[in-house]
Amino acid sequence: MNNLFKYIGASFLVFAFASCEKSFDEKTELNNDFSNKSIVQVFLATVGASRNYIYVDGKQVTGALISSGGLFPATGIGFQLQPGLRQFLVRDTLSTSTQLPLGFGEEFAAGKRYSLFLYDTINAMKYKILPLQEITPVDSTIRIRFANFAYNGTAATPSVDLFSVVRNEVIASNVGYTAVTDFVPYPSEVSGEGFQVRLAGTTTVLATISNISFTRQRSYTVAYRGSHRATSGTSARAISVFANN
Repeated sequence: MNNLFKYIGASFLVFAFASCEKSFDEKTELNNDFSNKSIVQVFLATVGASRNYIYVDGKQVTGALISSGGLFPATGIGFQLQPGLRQFLVRDTLSTSTQLPLGFGEEFAAGKRYSLFLYDTINAMKYKILPLQEITPVDSTIRIRFANFAYNGTAATPSVDLFSVVRNEVIASNVGYTAVTDFVPYPSEVSGEGFQVRLAGTTTVLATISNISFTRQRSYTVAYRGSHRATSGTSARAISVFANN
């Protein structure tokens, strides 16, 4: 069964989340009342992207540029939109850039949150947008999901597993290209957590990330990105972990 998860036991301890410090994007509007807005969080998994800006209805919403592996906004739960049909444009503004712009329209509902994944390469950027179905835990756990956006050229990116190094077990299995799993419970107290992305059903390690800490009652995305075939360089396959709330 695709996207098969193993649910982890129920009794966990807590420890603090140590996150990388990032500056808040100046274009992001601060507001504590989201009931009449739509909220969007963007993850850029596009191979080769280095100077990307995002526009909505012709207005630039990003302040600083975004490169491959980047998150917008860098902090916070997302940026606000008026609900309804919105027109997006993602482009590199450098005059000599070979990146093709990506334009698309999407309908957004008031009071809803969305995840926007940008992937493929700068010559054929694609997007996937999903309603954010995260649930805030009432205990000491977190919620975690896994996404596979590693590009593999004309060949299909194989399905992969997400493996916990500390717990020594598979967390998500047989996740296909562009698939994003549902959120599932996960302990927040695992000290120095590390993840491996493995070829599905094997112990062949494709990418690793270590020394991750989590904050209780939050939701996180673990994403496999980069070029599936590259093991070095700026396009090398890699894992990103980011909070969704």
